[in-house]
Amino acid sequence: MSNAPRVERLEAAGRATVGECPVWHAKDRALYFVDIPERRFVRLDVESGRRADWTLPEQIACFAFDAAGTIVAGMESGLHAVTLHAEGETRVTRLAAPRFDAPGMRFNDGRCDRQGRFWAGTMVQDMSLASTAGALYRYDTGGILSEPLVDGLVTQNGLAFSPDGAILYLSDSHPTRRLIWAFDFDVDTGTPHNRRVLADLHQHAGRPDGAAVDADGCYWTCGNDAGRLLRFTPQGKLDRTILLPATKPSMCAFGGDDLSTLYVTSIRPAANATEDDGCVFALRPGVQGLPEPAYGGMLPVA
Repeated sequence: MSNAPRVERLEAAGRATVGECPVWHAKDRALYFVDIPERRFVRLDVESGRRADWTLPEQIACFAFDAAGTIVAGMESGLHAVTLHAEGETRVTRLAAPRFDAPGMRFNDGRCDRQGRFWAGTMVQDMSLASTAGALYRYDTGGILSEPLVDGLVTQNGLAFSPDGAILYLSDSHPTRRLIWAFDFDVDTGTPHNRRVLADLHQHAGRPDGAAVDADGCYWTCGNDAGRLLRFTPQGKLDRTILLPATKPSMCAFGGDDLSTLYVTSIRPAANATEDDGCVFALRPGVQGLPEPAYGGMLPVA
């Protein structure tokens, strides 16, 4: 298997300030992603190149669809339901909010587990503070937001689940942490336990940003600041590295009809940005991904 697949820049996706949370929507055959500081939600028809944009009232960092196409989103003030109407028109309804333990916090990385519960973590936006006020939360299918299930996080990231749902992965991408953890996961109660280090990226290049798990159960993480994708086996062995044109890849997601294309968003640095920084990329690494679970609860529709 080649370790150097061709990496294509998707010109129709444009350039984001902080591109994040790519999600392949199989029914629409489209890629969705966000630009956090621009408060922008984007739909890209990869085949035709048609792009549609919606601007939200506050920053959005993570999201998942329900079966009807309504979105549960992690934003600045909490979790919200978002309904997309004509391009640029949305309806946003607040669902729940945690107690933020520091000023300037927002949700960051999130997705659904294989039982349809939405998971998302919080962070202090000013990373220079290295605040440990961040935490991981579960929003269950009955519409109840949990208390913090993992706390003491600086820059929560890398949330993913094994193919059988029995392992939860989580990372902290702050420069002082650079850790990826694995937890045993009780699929019935939605409770993570037995936390251990899967990988310490102080021993590798980059900071562990957004992630995806493939059908083989391996964990792909974006090596932010190092311009690469890293794949770790369930035992924590680095078995593949793929170089990318952008310095700060932010999150990856499998998509396409056969779930064999890996889409990667990126961040445009404030200084010394290149033409590739902030772009979305596509590559075929030779493995398949897993369908992204939908939120299993009832969201308000408007």
